[in-house]
Amino acid sequence: MGDRLKGRVAVIIGAARGIGAGIAERFIEEGGCVIIGDTEREAGLATAKALGGDAKARFCFVDVTKPEDIAKAVSDAITQYGRLDIMVQNAGIYPWTLIENTSPEEWDKVLAVNLKGCFLAAKAALGPMRAQGYGRIVFTSSITGPRVTSPGHGHYSASKGGINAFIKAAAIEFAGYGITVNGVEPGNILTDGMKAHRSEEFIKSMAAMIPLGALGTPRDVANAVLYLASEEASYVTGTTIIVDGGQTLPEGADFKVVPD
Repeated sequence: MGDRLKGRVAVIIGAARGIGAGIAERFIEEGGCVIIGDTEREAGLATAKALGGDAKARFCFVDVTKPEDIAKAVSDAITQYGRLDIMVQNAGIYPWTLIENTSPEEWDKVLAVNLKGCFLAAKAALGPMRAQGYGRIVFTSSITGPRVTSPGHGHYSASKGGINAFIKAAAIEFAGYGITVNGVEPGNILTDGMKAHRSEEFIKSMAAMIPLGALGTPRDVANAVLYLASEEASYVTGTTIIVDGGQTLPEGADFKVVPD
């Protein structure tokens, strides 16, 4: 479709399906090559094959809580495609548990995947990006935590709020190396996972709270990530883009204005 990422190589963690797969597809459409990092081997291999196979997309097993796994994905990018220009950390988990019922083990797991994973991904990308004097790091945060929250998402909210703070710190530290660090904050995105685990009534109720009247798509998020990963965002760092159809804007439920 274009050449906004022509010659660029990306590692995308959490890209076997959903938003991550949408990001990988969008990058390849714009001329990039990608390493699809994920713990879902079968789905990841299928996604890589569908996006063009080894010439454009290669799967690598990545548990984002393990530094050696992320290092392997970075190594694969350099070995397969010659460089690393973009790191996207999209992997995340979101169990629903009230604070009073959250075990220390569950808290640690959510923070390890969602927040520590961003730290490890940034650290792994820093070496090759610093050596070439160029890099784009993009994290998937959320409106849940930085903007809004709901019961049962205490650990998830804390992890995503932490990502936004880490983005600012990393952006300052990495700026001198020609590396930008940014994030996206998706609202309710209609992924296959949501379709499988949420009722039609729930999805309709969420859409009713969104000014644009519908849940977002993985491609909506991917377009924002593409911008942050491209040359167009060369002077943008330390910030996030909210992709929520206006969900965080209304003060209450009575927000619809019907034109005459």
